[in-house]
Amino acid sequence: MRSLAPGIKLITSFSRDSWYRFFILILTFVFYTTYHLSRKPISIIKSQLHRNCSDVIHPADLNITDNDTWCDWAPFDQNNYQNLFGVLDNCFLVAYAIGMFFSGMFGERLPLRYYLSSGMILSGLFTVLFGLGFYWQIHSLWYYCLVQALNGLVQTTGWPAVVACVGNWFGKGKRGFIMGIWNSHTSVGNILGSLIAGVYVSSAWGLSFIVPGIIIASAGVICFLFLVEKPEDVNCTLPQHHESVEQEPLLRNSSSNEEIFSTNTSTAVEPVEDHTEAISFCAALRIPGVVEFSLCLLFAKLVSYTFLYWLPLYIANVANFDPKKAGDLSTLFDVGGIVGGILAGLISDYSGGRATTCCAMLIIAAPMLFLFNKIGQNGLPTTIGMLLWCGALVNGPYALITTAVSADLGTHECLRGNSRALSTVTAIIDGTGSIGMQGMWLFFFLFLRINYVIKMYLHQNVFK
Repeated sequence: MRSLAPGIKLITSFSRDSWYRFFILILTFVFYTTYHLSRKPISIIKSQLHRNCSDVIHPADLNITDNDTWCDWAPFDQNNYQNLFGVLDNCFLVAYAIGMFFSGMFGERLPLRYYLSSGMILSGLFTVLFGLGFYWQIHSLWYYCLVQALNGLVQTTGWPAVVACVGNWFGKGKRGFIMGIWNSHTSVGNILGSLIAGVYVSSAWGLSFIVPGIIIASAGVICFLFLVEKPEDVNCTLPQHHESVEQEPLLRNSSSNEEIFSTNTSTAVEPVEDHTEAISFCAALRIPGVVEFSLCLLFAKLVSYTFLYWLPLYIANVANFDPKKAGDLSTLFDVGGIVGGILAGLISDYSGGRATTCCAMLIIAAPMLFLFNKIGQNGLPTTIGMLLWCGALVNGPYALITTAVSADLGTHECLRGNSRALSTVTAIIDGTGSIGMQGMWLFFFLFLRINYVIKMYLHQNVFK
């Protein structure tokens, strides 16, 4: 009897359920990679919109004797350019924070495939519109603010939907490790977004947005064509958190007050969640752990997104790198984040302590950030090492909370098998983190504004 080829043996060793789960994991990984890929370009082009024009070769026919900002892009060519960059970031983040609390509830009441695909297509449209400002020669701050706000609103469709989909397919057994690897899409998206934007930032920065916009819109079409929301849609077995519920009382006869027990141990049964209503916002808040982890993410996401939006500009200004090199170097923070997310998931699976893992990593991250500020620019090797460590310690807990913890809470035993709470719980946790970012950005914006007013006052009244 002839033996099968090794490759065929490997393929046939996996069950139909395993192949579907692997397919969904890869598909949702790609989808949320494109979300972050489309968010990253704004941080890369900041150093291009306002730069040191004395270092730039100017056209011979251009008179720049009285214009030292000739190479900047209006309206970011003034001294208050940092304030304007802060306004752009705020427009995105305010819309994202507000929209996230509603997005989870919509995600539970609408088909995830339609909801996710429409969100990606719209996000691609608004990302492209931002880049078209370069070709249409738009210099209005209001245009860029409006596009950023609308983009922030539609980007809220992504996270609750992909987490809900993955939570539907995977049980709690190795959820921390699986989602730790899966959550590297955030860092992969940031890295790819930085590299793509870096290719065009010095020549035609509009393409730094147009290309990612086309990519995420194309992913939206793929989502519409191939996404499977739940295992029962393709007659696959249900994950672990459903199985355990099927051993408990599922129905109660109100007239005789007798409980009817399910004795069928097979997972190929009518799903419980089809007979349950989507959970309310207040009910989701009452799930044990939702408020606590939401507040924890409030601070972790604040630090993570500070690096996301400002690290390339910080490196360019402090280390005097050009925009492309600064963007490439900033990807090391996300490389560390990939490792940190996987380690956090693995440790929490084996220890059984999600909260303890987050607490330990965040406590170590605090002095590491101060150390990065002190010695982070003392040579390229030191910078690389500090970026990797900071990325692992900051993004590790951030990844764990937004994935495995959110999925655990969204399928908590108190819900008795109703996994339709998953999208709302995920949105509450991530939305609270976004509110934390808003507090930071508001403080930073006010600081820059006060600093600018003081400088103008001193210039006009003291140094006349």
